[in-house]
Amino acid sequence: MVDVSEPEQRDVPAATPFSTTPTAYAVSPDSGRHWADEGAWPVAPGIHRIPLPLPSDVLKAVNVYAIETPSGLTLVDGGWAIKDAREVLERSLGLIGAGFGDIDRFLVTHVHRDHYSLAAEIGEEYGADVALGADEKATLDLLNDQGRPREETPFFASLVSAGAEDLARQWNNLHGAVPAQTEWRYPDTWLEGDHAIAVGARTLDAVHTPGHTAGHYVFAEKSAALLFAGDHVLPTITPSIGFTQPPAPDPLGDFMASLTKVRALPDLRLLPAHGPVAPSTHARIDELLAHHEVRLTKSLATLLARPLTAFEAAHQLGWTRHERSFDELDQFNQGIAAMETKAHLELLVARGLATRAISPEGVVLFTHTGRGAAR
Repeated sequence: MVDVSEPEQRDVPAATPFSTTPTAYAVSPDSGRHWADEGAWPVAPGIHRIPLPLPSDVLKAVNVYAIETPSGLTLVDGGWAIKDAREVLERSLGLIGAGFGDIDRFLVTHVHRDHYSLAAEIGEEYGADVALGADEKATLDLLNDQGRPREETPFFASLVSAGAEDLARQWNNLHGAVPAQTEWRYPDTWLEGDHAIAVGARTLDAVHTPGHTAGHYVFAEKSAALLFAGDHVLPTITPSIGFTQPPAPDPLGDFMASLTKVRALPDLRLLPAHGPVAPSTHARIDELLAHHEVRLTKSLATLLARPLTAFEAAHQLGWTRHERSFDELDQFNQGIAAMETKAHLELLVARGLATRAISPEGVVLFTHTGRGAAR
């Protein structure tokens, strides 16, 4: 997490409110309406932003982008496989004279349910190719292992490692029903490495951006100065870090390296998965990188008095833009807070500013090395 904690859904922690910055209120072609309002909003010639509802009162919607080609439609992301989202997608495609049968490909930014599950469902029904990052395969393997006890899930083990076993058991009660098998079918195409993808006359550069998930991809159309950013760069919130399945050793380090990688691209218009279109990827990435450096400094300071677990350190930090205490958060957001704190502490270990020791029970204890500042 960063300094806040309100994820987009209760079974896949995805994003947390971050800051109100100039890029957060960028003028977009549908300016004057809430970004989550139903419609097929043009963002560039032949490209439409289609917000689809989420079953949550925290984040209202996920943006799906429909790209017109002579052979049909390519959709970047697919939405959550719920009745309301499917109906909104069908109506919105109708506004541009299309239907599900016109979709020939989904380019899915990552495996989380609000991006992947409706793409998997429609792809299976209508024969559209579904493409997903190859490094999401391990996650799909786990999700399709229906016989695994909940106590053995990565979420449970990750929370235990943060020193939050009681919270982990509470999370088991929040997790909900096992998803339908169709939602977690394997894609037709695995995306590997960085490469160009032809989408009609357009060329999208598929760029691997691990961090939020191991196999996250963004898609850059440099000629049109557009970045289909998924959850990697968001205009008003920052993606949750630390819940990669299987757990990643240094997810925040991965995320920040991926931000730096995308920052090296030309400055592009930001087409995010959540929130309005924003004018500058560079400006928003700079904000996010600076924010995490501040958060790293605060996380390191929690270790000055004595070694701590991530759960203990999280209690010493402020949460949400209102600097709420850890105890003011609900159980779900406490879990997000503990894991995002752990992600920051793991990066401090990688930088040589902290050490880690693992107890026989799998709990990680972090100790300040006494060296320097976080950066």
